[in-house]
Amino acid sequence: MSLPWFALTHACAAAAIALTAMPRPLAQQVPAFRSGIDLVNVGVTVTDRTGGLVADLGPADFEIQEDGRTQTISYFLAGDPVAGAAPNLHVGVLLDVSESMAGEIGFARTAAIRFLNALERAADMTVVDFDTEVRVARFSQGDFPRLVERIRRQKVSGLTALYDAIGVYLDGAAGQDGRTIMLLYTDGGDTRSTLTLRELMELLKASDATVYAIGSLAHQSLSGRLPQERVLRQIAEVTGGQAFFPTDVKELDKVYDQVLAELRAQYTIGYLSTNGTRDGAWRKVDVKLNKPGARGLRIRARKGYFAPYKP
Repeated sequence: MSLPWFALTHACAAAAIALTAMPRPLAQQVPAFRSGIDLVNVGVTVTDRTGGLVADLGPADFEIQEDGRTQTISYFLAGDPVAGAAPNLHVGVLLDVSESMAGEIGFARTAAIRFLNALERAADMTVVDFDTEVRVARFSQGDFPRLVERIRRQKVSGLTALYDAIGVYLDGAAGQDGRTIMLLYTDGGDTRSTLTLRELMELLKASDATVYAIGSLAHQSLSGRLPQERVLRQIAEVTGGQAFFPTDVKELDKVYDQVLAELRAQYTIGYLSTNGTRDGAWRKVDVKLNKPGARGLRIRARKGYFAPYKP
């Protein structure tokens, strides 16, 4: 399988933390949503017919298959546990500060700060602001005042290196153990990146991040908006996340509250794969409900992961 190399020279030069300019090829990257050598962890969201979150299920209510073979659940975590009872939570907020954001940047800054302030359990928080270039900084909980200062001083200018920004964040998060959540806010499509959408999708599949994408696209024409909505949905759904399209920037707080509620209701299911082959191949994962009366419930989760690779 031919997989892309990740080279973002102009983006990495602008990063505020050390990042590798030429990472490993995808087949050799840390496999998706794995917290150890053999344990595969899957974040699962369950909703009812009205979109309400279902948070009262147990391990016996789930069935998980890898490439059609049923796997034995060996780890199960429901909801938002107390500190120390769950894997580390790593959060990234990607904020579009390109020139087209001039009318929205003030409210977008404030909403992002409120969202991060509510994540007291996060082990660290990464802020990525992007226009023609990509800039990255990672903060601990104790550095929250510096995080706020960084977000508030962001100024709008330039084009939109959207794909490069996501790629740079994924590269920096690749070595982190635990649960990785990426929240993206943009008001337009990519106009600058060296990374293609196809290459980005492969990087997302190889990552362990769950992506929530927010597209503020109401100001665009229908013909311009629909393709961008489709791309943001692709980016979110391949990771088991979700895309949102508020009609006004003032709806951001409501969207962030919805993401927080989902994070607190999400299940983490782990299993030891019965396939011990380390070939770097894509493995399809299906999560199903076997709970009586679950016909009206819907599951959102990653579709698979890349196996470990050993030459």
